[in-house]
Amino acid sequence: MRSGRDVHTPVGSLYRFGPFQVNSVSGELWKNGNRVKLQEQPFRLLVILLENAGEVVTRDDLRHRIWRDDTFVDFDSSLRVAVGKLREALGDDAESPRYVETIPKRGYRFLVSEVRQVDTTDEATETRKDPGPLKADATPVASVDVEPDRDLHRPQMWLKFLGGVLAIAVFVLGGLAAYRWYRQQRPQEQAALTAVPFTALPGEEASPAFSPDGSRIAFAWNGDPAHAAKGFDLYVKALGSETLLRLTRHPSEWISPAWSPDGTQIALQRMDGADTGIYVVPALGGPERKLLSTRMHGTGYFLTRNNFALVSWSPDGKWIAYADVVPEEEHARIYLLSTERLETRRIPLSPMCAGEGLPAFSHNGEYLAYWCFRDDYRAQLYSLSLPDGKPKMITPFRAVPKGLTWSADDKKLIYSLWHGFSGEFGEVTVADGSVKRLAVEGSAVLPTVSPKGDKLAYSSLSAGSNICRKDLLHPETPAVEPIPSSRAQFDAQYSPDGKRIAFASIRSGRQGVWISSDDGSNLVQISNPNYASGSPQWSPDGSRIAFDSLPHDRWEIYVADVAEVKPRKLITNISGVSRPHWSRDGKWIYFRSDEAGRTGVYRCPATGGDAIALSHGIDAVSPQESFDGKTLYFASHRSKSTLKRLTLSGQPGTESELDGLPRVRDSKVWALFRGGIYFVPAEAPRSLRYFDFATRQIRPIFDIDKDFVSGLSLSPDGRWILYSQAGEAKGDIMLVEHFH
Repeated sequence: MRSGRDVHTPVGSLYRFGPFQVNSVSGELWKNGNRVKLQEQPFRLLVILLENAGEVVTRDDLRHRIWRDDTFVDFDSSLRVAVGKLREALGDDAESPRYVETIPKRGYRFLVSEVRQVDTTDEATETRKDPGPLKADATPVASVDVEPDRDLHRPQMWLKFLGGVLAIAVFVLGGLAAYRWYRQQRPQEQAALTAVPFTALPGEEASPAFSPDGSRIAFAWNGDPAHAAKGFDLYVKALGSETLLRLTRHPSEWISPAWSPDGTQIALQRMDGADTGIYVVPALGGPERKLLSTRMHGTGYFLTRNNFALVSWSPDGKWIAYADVVPEEEHARIYLLSTERLETRRIPLSPMCAGEGLPAFSHNGEYLAYWCFRDDYRAQLYSLSLPDGKPKMITPFRAVPKGLTWSADDKKLIYSLWHGFSGEFGEVTVADGSVKRLAVEGSAVLPTVSPKGDKLAYSSLSAGSNICRKDLLHPETPAVEPIPSSRAQFDAQYSPDGKRIAFASIRSGRQGVWISSDDGSNLVQISNPNYASGSPQWSPDGSRIAFDSLPHDRWEIYVADVAEVKPRKLITNISGVSRPHWSRDGKWIYFRSDEAGRTGVYRCPATGGDAIALSHGIDAVSPQESFDGKTLYFASHRSKSTLKRLTLSGQPGTESELDGLPRVRDSKVWALFRGGIYFVPAEAPRSLRYFDFATRQIRPIFDIDKDFVSGLSLSPDGRWILYSQAGEAKGDIMLVEHFH
């Protein structure tokens, strides 16, 4: 509390820039006279940047000054959250920053170099703001000046002594408070949650949803043996019972359920061609009723079934939240469907979001949480206060979202993410964006929490993929598996001499890069077993392999000497790099960048160095150089890809699409060869075809009985082709009792 005297903020502790004013002692941020809420870590970050305006503040400096020497198990994530919160408070954009600029691999810089540090002796009368209690590292509040009196010298000494004791006590208490705060904020790895199968049916069970009383779970299942038709239908099963109640008889590409608040109906989002839409069905069985047709499809970076479209029913029963694609856009947005009038309205759009999905109403109905998609590998958790609030970012992630649900008390969000072929399960505290990972059994996606919060259910999915080899001279002969495994394997690549194979595999439990002889013998892992890695590519002389890896929160490229089996990071001036490919002369490595504001296709020297932009297309990916080294081919979009090319001689030329070539199923199912391209078309995912450059004609090569997945590679003589095909998808609903 303030005394009757004026206590002034120390000189230089008040900063002004643009419409903002910052009091570094009281911990206050003001904009045009209105206070802006900002939590402690983002505020301290702001003060440090202001103190060094116009200069780069390194990540190590920030670690030391904000988190001190206290061990922080997830500094990268916490710093990313703090920067995101600060940018949100300032109304800043990471891709076009006005205030906070990211300096890749180094740190951050405050762009407003002319920041005013105000002598607050005069400002105190104007602002009259209480600096509040001291923080552990705050500048001490200036003491009140007292005219010395020699007659009071001895009492003054006692006052100084008592003041010093008081200052020390305040400092110690502040330090203890700060320590407790750090302990609370530090992400802690929770012991593995014990999960038991709720379902153990053949095929794939997915997308669980608890009934309002927590006694039943609705889910999608595609393995009913009584019907030959393939696809998902909706089922309900009670806890403690093995009896299934089938609610739909319309096998579909995907179904996602949500219970009505009174438990009498279940809404579902169906993806099935012309029948795609929002439906409701009685929870005890009865005819379906279609509420709305939607356009949800498999294009874009999160609209495939594997990324899951979800619906959510508001607690008052008046709204159903869902994601849909508008005709003029490629990515989805979130809408609210009125259950009374069947009218729709779009939630407010955040300019930071290229797309939105996976909505979830809070139990009290005051908020709608959802995922904001920045690009293929970046997403942010958002919340929207209802009915007329503005979107607010909670925390960012670098991964593909695979689910979202609220805790029973609405204080946390349970999420699932996907890194390549590995998952991450955790919870976020909504108030401060702090993250805690949860260890669960299996590849956990699509979590749901019971209304009482005592149970957690999720889908545990596994979908194998096998590497196969086919003789192109005799495509009618059966394919062989040169490297059999019960775990997923993909991205196989022949060595330049055709005697070895590099590939990605999760045979060790984590996705890694391996090499073997062409017959599958002499298996060796060349990537760090602690990090997810993939996309291997041989150097032209066969002595090295480049691949991408995820050691922290963003993809990086490593180069491993085959003889040493020791990977070394490719050092360049751009971050978030993946999908490497060598130039034919071995001097360059091409790659994709996901760095904010610098997305596209680049190349840098194979020994490391500054990268050169070749294509600034936001979705450009998977570059491959032509055999003569004059042209670069690449894919636009990761799914349903359009292949493009640009000239490399001299200055990179204008990019153009390949005339006559249809869209490719995926950015990793095409391969250059002399005179043409082998590819899998988007409309025929089980067919390999060849596009001839000279004639622009397409001819079929062979078909398989399952979908092609990531990776195509031709042997040097063009006789053999390596590819991956999808295995049988399997999945069970898992149940965690006594969740919290």
